[in-house]
Amino acid sequence: MKLAVTAPDRLTVRTVPVPDPGDLIARLPHPSALAWIRHGEGIVGWGEAARLTLPGGDDRFTAATRLLTDLFGAADVDDPVAVPGSGPVAFGAFGFDPKSPDSTLIIPRRILGRRDGTAWLTTIGDDTDPLTLANPPRPPENLRWSCGALPGHDWKQAVATAVDRIRQGHLGKVVLARDLTARSTTPIDARVLLRRLAARFPGCYTFSCAGMVGATPELLIRRTGGDIESLVLAGTTARGATPADDQARAGHLFTSAKDREEHRYAAEMVRDALAPLCAHLTVPDQPELLTLPNVIHLASPITGHLAADRSVLDVVAALHPTPAVCGTPTDIALDLIRELEGMDRGRYAGPVGWVDARGDGEWGIALRCAEINGTRARLFAGCGIVADSDPAAELAEAHTKFRPMQYALQG
Repeated sequence: MKLAVTAPDRLTVRTVPVPDPGDLIARLPHPSALAWIRHGEGIVGWGEAARLTLPGGDDRFTAATRLLTDLFGAADVDDPVAVPGSGPVAFGAFGFDPKSPDSTLIIPRRILGRRDGTAWLTTIGDDTDPLTLANPPRPPENLRWSCGALPGHDWKQAVATAVDRIRQGHLGKVVLARDLTARSTTPIDARVLLRRLAARFPGCYTFSCAGMVGATPELLIRRTGGDIESLVLAGTTARGATPADDQARAGHLFTSAKDREEHRYAAEMVRDALAPLCAHLTVPDQPELLTLPNVIHLASPITGHLAADRSVLDVVAALHPTPAVCGTPTDIALDLIRELEGMDRGRYAGPVGWVDARGDGEWGIALRCAEINGTRARLFAGCGIVADSDPAAELAEAHTKFRPMQYALQG
């Protein structure tokens, strides 16, 4: 695939403050939804003023930054709101593997946002009324499920092979993913999935971009001016059936040598990637517990201040792929993923989010997600494998991680 850019010579951008729009997802007029929502705040978009389709390569983030800098720099922008996410914005989803050609950035014609009591509407070009509901959302019907690339027993064997390689000293950790396919008799509408996910997982980042829809708990990076934030998640257990069971599971996770090791790999890599970019960086000495409706994670919030003016995509380039979604050492883990998974992840576990003309933005890792294509949804779930991993337990964890998107599809 070659680089493809569909864009006018000059973008005309107008942002105006608007009254509180209420439910942002409910404002999306048709299924081609773009979204980044957490606790009801964020941005949604629709229409296409420009689209960038990037080929594979280690330089795909640099290429995206260069193209967006040119597009945004040449734009005629009137933005009195001037907050992160106002003015022109590109929503993006990048391929996990540098060899994957599946990376897309979309600058929508309409962007509706709300942040800290301020709401705004950005218009690019001269489309008609942007708030008309053209196509009411319809839930998927008559879903049929089928295995993806590897049946459960084959995937457990892949985990066992990975554990053997780790114990032989080839690498410290690898993340192996599975896929699952659902088919509907009606086209799958991203807005239905977004609404269900945002309601069930309000603390996650509910996203939609070019067919990738999900609710990720993992904030890869947020840039606001020179300030950056990241939330490292690695080490997971399912929620308990009772409060006592919940507490016991959380305690076991927090003291588990296997999970603490998995988490340490991820946190140290993020620290090492961010440190050269930052004037100062704060990394906690030990993780905390993050409790979601279906799972509990070990989490490390990391904050810092950039030493130079860099776009959020420059920081994404330094971070991806983290050990939380790939493994360590990165090159060996990536080769093992290619060998054992039996599939192309596409944009699963790749960076997903948005960037504005100031270089501000929020990017997560595309987890707890599905790739939607007409009546088909391809779901993904991954598990961190270390020397003490048990294949049956990892398979059970993958089933748990499928559930958010199964709920989004089935209700």
